[in-house]
Amino acid sequence: MTPKILELKKTLRLKRKARIRGKISGTKSCPRITIFRSNKYLYAQAIDDTVGMTIASIDGRKLKIGNNKENAKQIGGIFAKDLQKKGVSNAVFDRNGYLFHGVVKEFAESLRENGITL
Repeated sequence: MTPKILELKKTLRLKRKARIRGKISGTKSCPRITIFRSNKYLYAQAIDDTVGMTIASIDGRKLKIGNNKENAKQIGGIFAKDLQKKGVSNAVFDRNGYLFHGVVKEFAESLRENGITL
């Protein structure tokens, strides 16, 4: 892709991110789960926005798990168990400007399957 197209894609994602972030916020009982996906790995955090603190996080790179649908499902299951240990059963999902399909969708569905209400 040309640099101009890459810049346009980045700009559009940042616009979507700002629009989403303006509408949702997390609390201690219902944190905001945000996701970041690089070309190789998947990262997620549960954030309490009232105090600006991360409640839980997961790093696909440390787990040596890549970034595809099957691995996103596995990461979501591990993250859901970690959240349940910390007493979180409800959350708000922040897709961070990414479209809700593929890896992002599998991660969210895995959280739902493992007992986290989004």
